[in-house]
Amino acid sequence: MTSRKTITALQRISSGLAESCNALRFGTEAAAVYNPLQYASRPHNRYLELAGAAPKKVIFLGMNPGPWGMAQTGVPFGEVAAVRDWLGIEEDVGKPEREHPRRPVEGFACARSEVSGRRLWGLFRDRFGTPAEFFREHFVANYCPLVFMGPSGANITPDKLPVEEAAPLFKICDRALAELIKLLEPCWVIGVGGFAKKRIDKVRAEFFGGGNPRVSGPSHSSAAFSTAQILHPSPASPRANAGWDREVIKTLVELGIW
Repeated sequence: MTSRKTITALQRISSGLAESCNALRFGTEAAAVYNPLQYASRPHNRYLELAGAAPKKVIFLGMNPGPWGMAQTGVPFGEVAAVRDWLGIEEDVGKPEREHPRRPVEGFACARSEVSGRRLWGLFRDRFGTPAEFFREHFVANYCPLVFMGPSGANITPDKLPVEEAAPLFKICDRALAELIKLLEPCWVIGVGGFAKKRIDKVRAEFFGGGNPRVSGPSHSSAAFSTAQILHPSPASPRANAGWDREVIKTLVELGIW
């Protein structure tokens, strides 16, 4: 598949995921729900254009956007400085339908730095030098595109949603992840943290477990992809604060990925 066709397919998966998630309704625990695939579609599509070529050796999968990362830039783990200064992406960003006063969306004018994104993209920058060299074999995505905030503005991760709200969301996200894997034909799909790894394994068992992908389209080798997990770069993790990049490099080298 040509790069242009891959990018178009990536954009189709992304827009379909955004629309399907936008149709869901969430209870009072989530006082605000942001969908950056919609209001930050311009930088998100630029990211897909930059990263979009198939096949990939590795997909890194996160959980969902952070309030100062992808929620601002539309790019997975999208810490503003990393997206603007290394990836070279800076586009207009709109506003979510309902904005929490403690979590404003300021786009590339946001002065906050998301530590997780700074660590992740900083590692890729230091190891590969240029975005082109990194994206030659790698891709970064999030499992869920939505940001959830409680009444106080506190972040609510998807795994903390009530079961009756999480189930339809996970069904949509599982399908989109299966489509992404089928498109990019990775050798490895790596969970950035435990939640992402569990969803990857669930998708592999449901959509690829029989050796024949259940996603529509021609069959290919993506059924044989392997899964693994790296330490999440969150500053809430003492292990991540004690040398996240060294531990992740060690994991990926031991697996034979790097």
